[in-house]
Amino acid sequence: MRLNSLLTDKKASILEKWFDVIIETYPPDTASFLKNRNNSFANPTGSTISQGIEDIFDELLRGLNREKTSQFLDDIVRIRAVQDFTPSQALSFIFPLKRIIREELAAEIAGKHLSDEILALESEIDGLALSSFDIYMKCREKIYDIKANEVKRSTFRLLQMANLINDTNGEEPDLEGSNNLKIKRGEVKK
Repeated sequence: MRLNSLLTDKKASILEKWFDVIIETYPPDTASFLKNRNNSFANPTGSTISQGIEDIFDELLRGLNREKTSQFLDDIVRIRAVQDFTPSQALSFIFPLKRIIREELAAEIAGKHLSDEILALESEIDGLALSSFDIYMKCREKIYDIKANEVKRSTFRLLQMANLINDTNGEEPDLEGSNNLKIKRGEVKK
C-alpha cells in the first residue's frame, strides 16, 4: 500500500484534526463559533477554512498544481491576514499537517518503510508554507495600500473643509505667508 492510499483512507480523520488545530489558534469564543462550519452563510470563515484545507489535502494527494493550490491557500490566508495574528501565527496552520499525518500513520510508516515518501510529502507541505507567505505579504500590502489611500482621502477632505483647497481646480488659493505651499488633490508641493 502506497502513502497516497493510506492518506486517502485516513483523510476524514486527518482533516478533522487539522481543522481543530487551526481553530484552536482563535480565542475560545471564536473557536466554538467557527467549529460550526456546516452553514457557509452563517459561518463563512469556518466553512472557507474547512473547504480550503480539504482542497489543499486533495491537491497533495494528486500532486500539487501550484495554480490551484495557490487559490486554496489564498482563501485561508486572506482571512488570517486581516485578523489579529502575527505573520507566523497567521501561517502556522500549514505545519501541523505534517505532525498529524505522522501520528495518524505512525504504524504504517514504521512497518512499510514509507520514510522517503513521507519526506517528499513534508517537503511539499513546506513548499505550501512558502507559497502562503507570498500570499500573506500580498494581502498585507493591499491592506496597507487601502489604509494609506484612506488617510490621503481624509486629509484631502479636511483640507477642503478648512478652505485650504479650492474645489474648482484642486489647488490651494494663493495665501501670503503660506511658505509657497501648493496643495493639489492627493499631494503637497512646495
